[in-house]
Amino acid sequence: MDFRLSDEEQAISDLTAQILGDKSTHERLCALTADDDRIDAEAWAALAQSGVLGAAVPTEYGGLGLGFLATAMALQQVGATASPVPLLSTAVMGAMPIAEFGTAEQRARCLPAIAEGSLIVAAALYEEGAPAAEPEVVALTDGDDYRIEGVKPMVADGLDAGLILVPARLDDGSCGVFLVPSDSEGLSATRVEVTTGRPQGRLEFSAVVVPGDALLGGVSAASSGAEIVDWIELRANCAMCLMMAGAARSSIELAAEYTKQRYQFDRPVATFQAVSNRAGDSYIDTNAITLTAWQAAWRIDCGLPARDAVSIARWWAAEGGFRVVHAAVHVHGGVGVDRDYPLHRYFLLARQLELTLGNGEEHLATLGQSIAAR
Repeated sequence: MDFRLSDEEQAISDLTAQILGDKSTHERLCALTADDDRIDAEAWAALAQSGVLGAAVPTEYGGLGLGFLATAMALQQVGATASPVPLLSTAVMGAMPIAEFGTAEQRARCLPAIAEGSLIVAAALYEEGAPAAEPEVVALTDGDDYRIEGVKPMVADGLDAGLILVPARLDDGSCGVFLVPSDSEGLSATRVEVTTGRPQGRLEFSAVVVPGDALLGGVSAASSGAEIVDWIELRANCAMCLMMAGAARSSIELAAEYTKQRYQFDRPVATFQAVSNRAGDSYIDTNAITLTAWQAAWRIDCGLPARDAVSIARWWAAEGGFRVVHAAVHVHGGVGVDRDYPLHRYFLLARQLELTLGNGEEHLATLGQSIAAR
């Protein structure tokens, strides 16, 4: 792959790093936690004003018309600051599928609002015991409308989104993806606590009636809902690997700085062989997470087959990310778990990403099946 970013992609990465570095400081994030604010509204507004939110939105809808890689680079910076901004759900799981599969009316209604930061989107993919493309939530035909029934137990940014992408089982057993306003009658959201401290939403659909044109792509869509869900999941998984890369790099940077300043037996603990060995292993893991995630993102951006590349990136993110953040906490000693110190934030984010991405054995099995099939 070509590891050089275009000028526009590099600008998006640099802008995101600058904005989040200035806005989502440790002190600011502590204050947000104390006030139970789920989103850093100042950082979100600045990302919208700079064009980061609209990086993947077509130019005719107020965006920059860049590809997946630009937003992926922005998400790496989100991971590097552990900033509570809904960029993954809104840009990757919302704007991109709407731009790719939506009707002209759906794109015109949603994409400009996303680009300007006034519309947060969430994708309700997860269900207990059911693949996202084979949902238990149903959308029953009700004249020219659909009536959605069921529960989506954990939806990232589901408490703050104005629009929800909802995969649901249609009358014929196939899957459809619906654009459902969060204020729809019969839709309720309750708080679910998760590892990062940023709660997700449990969404209950009780006879939620949506018009026929709420179906993403329309009733005559060329792509099935299962194909749309698969398309979203591939990009979301890759994006989470980039977020893990950012969190891992910030963790080892904190560990490196701390161990140079912390003295034991009249010498910096960074000079101890056990500490330097763990630092070296963490450096290798972090580079592996970053490079495999970049390769997967580049292949997606270029329209190349990327499923195996994403499986490899997910393995490194889940396995390597676990090792990196644990090593960083260990070399910090008790400071590593102090909530007045920023490392805990990267640790919790990495653990949440690891749990969401799935364990390494699953990714190796998926990759093995792909190799065997060829």
